Amino acid sequence: MATALALRSFYRARSSLRCLPVEFLWAPRRGHRLSPADDELYQRTHISLLQREGFQTMYIDSYNSRGFMINGNRVLGPCALLPHSLLQWNVGSHQDITEESFSLFWMLEPRIEIVVVGTGDRTERLQSQVLRAMRQRGIAVEVQDTPNACATFNFLCNEGRVTGAALIPPPGGTSLTSLGQATQ
Repeated sequence: MATALALRSFYRARSSLRCLPVEFLWAPRRGHRLSPADDELYQRTHISLLQREGFQTMYIDSYNSRGFMINGNRVLGPCALLPHSLLQWNVGSHQDITEESFSLFWMLEPRIEIVVVGTGDRTERLQSQVLRAMRQRGIAVEVQDTPNACATFNFLCNEGRVTGAALIPPPGGTSLTSLGQATQ
């Protein structure tokens, strides 16, 4: 009796399967690989991008004794780099760097975490009251020679840090046509 009941329900289920459209009978299983014909079973997805890239970050492409190439823009002489801006910096050498010349770095929002200072072809010491003023305002200062400062600034920006740079071009014949070539 139980066997007859099981067979009857089996035949009813089988007959109801015959009525279903063919597309519902087969579905890919977990181990099934999709072929181009299987792709037609799925609805295609379309994506519209509202903004192709995020905010453009600053990147120092190259430098020489006259200035810098930053995001394809040529800058002559010393410059100050902010997260989304580029400014001429009115200093001649590391001895001209004062608390007032650093004031643009602590006036900004969002607050800059670190300022990388490039002092030319050699690492020079900055005045202690300038470093103390930056520390009191919660901004770290990293003083390096200009080639290393450029690389450090690019690295920190690539990490997504809120970084500023104060760069003095190295004198003489020091130049690099592309910082990308230096890393290779």
